[in-house]
Amino acid sequence: MTLITGLFYPVIITITGRVFFRDTAGGSIVKINGTATGSMLLGQDFHSERYFWSRPSATGYNPVPSGASNLGPASDTLRRLAESRRIRFKRLNLLPDSVAVPAELVFASGSGLDPDISPEAALLQVNRIVAARKLDENQKKEVLLLIKNLTEEPQFHLLGERRINVFLLNLSLDKIR
Repeated sequence: MTLITGLFYPVIITITGRVFFRDTAGGSIVKINGTATGSMLLGQDFHSERYFWSRPSATGYNPVPSGASNLGPASDTLRRLAESRRIRFKRLNLLPDSVAVPAELVFASGSGLDPDISPEAALLQVNRIVAARKLDENQKKEVLLLIKNLTEEPQFHLLGERRINVFLLNLSLDKIR
């Protein structure tokens, strides 16, 4: 059993991954001019006003100790943290109090490394990005089109929700200006 589970199975899975799922098994690393700039599979910290912001991370986007904060729904700490994130997001995106901030921008994911946000979360950030980059109305339309084109539907149109990979969205955004 030790040989099967400790040697043969890992070797078969590794070979299968490298042959049939080469990009994903390699971490989906994106290289620009030969330099690794990020992974499509891991959330990353984008804090500049010129970029779309990722979901918060309880681990500081560090993949080694990935995990959640373990704060439960009755936690005062979690409540205060969520409220401060909500207030900060509204203030920096110049949103009125009546606008609801999507949960993924207020709460960290279970792994702390979720690379996606909802299209609604992306749309709430457009005006901040347009202002920070000093984009004109036509370029703003390009940003909105990026969101539309990069939105992924639920897997098999059944599993999960509509989402956008923040890393890919920000790479595409840099091509506008």
